[in-house]
Amino acid sequence: MSGPTVFVLNTGSSSVKYRLLDASTGEAHADGIVERVGEPGSGVPDHAAAIERILADLDGPALDAVGHRVVHGGARFTEAVVIDADVEAAIEELAPLAPLHNPPALAGIRAARRALPGVPHVAVFDTAFHHTLPLAASTYAIDAELAARHDVRRYGFHGTSYRIVSERAAELLGRPLAELRMVVLHLGNGASAAAIDRGRSVDTSMGLTPLEGLVMGTRSGDLDPAIPLYLARHAGLDVDALDALLNRRSGLLGLARRSDMRDVVEAATGGDRAAGLALDVYLHRIRHYIGAYAAVLGGIDALVFTAGVGENSAPVRAGAVEGLSFLGIAVDAAANNAADDGARCISPADGPVAVLVVPTDEEWQIARETAAVTRR
Repeated sequence: MSGPTVFVLNTGSSSVKYRLLDASTGEAHADGIVERVGEPGSGVPDHAAAIERILADLDGPALDAVGHRVVHGGARFTEAVVIDADVEAAIEELAPLAPLHNPPALAGIRAARRALPGVPHVAVFDTAFHHTLPLAASTYAIDAELAARHDVRRYGFHGTSYRIVSERAAELLGRPLAELRMVVLHLGNGASAAAIDRGRSVDTSMGLTPLEGLVMGTRSGDLDPAIPLYLARHAGLDVDALDALLNRRSGLLGLARRSDMRDVVEAATGGDRAAGLALDVYLHRIRHYIGAYAAVLGGIDALVFTAGVGENSAPVRAGAVEGLSFLGIAVDAAANNAADDGARCISPADGPVAVLVVPTDEEWQIARETAAVTRR
């Protein structure tokens, strides 16, 4: 049975990804990407031109709604919302919390609303899934008045991925989501971990921004907060240089001069010492979070890998669980190494903790939430 047709837009600073799909089944009618938006010679001067190009080539059923991925919803947006002028203004106000993400998303929203004025537009926020974080997990131990004045708290990200992946994991196990304690690892170029207690996020590794937590392709993840101060005083790095260092020149790139995990694993396997160290640091951080979140949850029923690295890198999955048998976490080597791109269990049949690989589908989740909001 077909459902609403939703046009999903994921607008980045220099690209616009899109998918036209059935919100009920996830069936895609069209998808693609326009890249090099705003770059000289690209022929796509801005996001409005990119969306015009997409719509001119779009072939499929009539649209019922447009769903927009927005990274940061702050404390205000705890669920998807129909976009109006007030919502646009709020997304713009939140730009300092996600300067690389919210401004292009807003540009895409405004361009799409102008091009498609006859259908509802919905904002789906990466942060919304984590609004259930308890205060003990979301509060930073800094001056409380200063934190409140500037909205400093843990927000978390990758929420649309966590929502659909946790639901799919429960389906794969044949158990109600409401009785499962999961640690989910969203491992892509950006990476995070979440402790999900019976469907609710109770802790997550990204914080005020997507910089905190796991080692990523170009982001440092966790580090001593005095390091930027030290580098400012002794290496002469200003705020912009520190931002570039931690977000664009750290992580795997900073350690191994490679940001793609496939290249890092290949180099490490070939004996490259820098790549080997980068992989060790990456896996050490993941194990750190698995153990911490098992403690937060008071036990763990399932460990779930998702996103590009989590779904496709058997060496990373094996390394991430190495030494965790005391928690009941292990992988079956044959199952882990099997050529399979679907949802699957890779732990031993008698393992007390299910280790799963569950492909994410953030576009479908955005479509589902968009359809739900517009039906109200």
